[in-house]
Amino acid sequence: MKIGLYFGSFNPIHTGHLIVAESILELTDIDKIWFVVSPQNPFKSDKDLLHQFDRYDMVQAAIEGNPRFAVSDIEFHLPKPSYTITTLDALAEKFPDKEFCLVLGGDNLTHLHKWKDADRLLKEYQIYIYPRPHATEGPLDNHPSIIKVNAPLLDISATFVRKQIKADKSVRYLLPETVEGLVKLKGWYR
Repeated sequence: MKIGLYFGSFNPIHTGHLIVAESILELTDIDKIWFVVSPQNPFKSDKDLLHQFDRYDMVQAAIEGNPRFAVSDIEFHLPKPSYTITTLDALAEKFPDKEFCLVLGGDNLTHLHKWKDADRLLKEYQIYIYPRPHATEGPLDNHPSIIKVNAPLLDISATFVRKQIKADKSVRYLLPETVEGLVKLKGWYR
């Protein structure tokens, strides 16, 4: 079984994430998408970052009922900050019967060469790239491990969603109803 790993802070998970994931499944040979909740992205500040378990719960609520989606807390049990290659090694050891690949936005491709063990990532794993606004072409665009997917180009960001919530504005259709309900119930991002 081929598993696409969709890493993210998911702070919060929004409909853009879900549309991309579903499109990847429909347009590629990937069988399932695992949303890997990252405790702390080494390239991002943790300001405004909800606790990892809260973000895990949001992803779980968002994907409920879709048997081709799953959520993973693997990075909660690894040294911080979490590096993709370390996570892939841990998953390969834990699930030797699965074939893992990465699902990344095109904006990540331009700085993938800065990632820990980037050469090894490119050598050992397929990387499925979905379009992102303002992504520019770079030297890895034609690498044999890179597979570009013609998924919808969406310009929804978790930052925008958080700002809407903080300003007490509607996030209807930006968040799955289950996630919107959790955000309201818990008072997150206010």
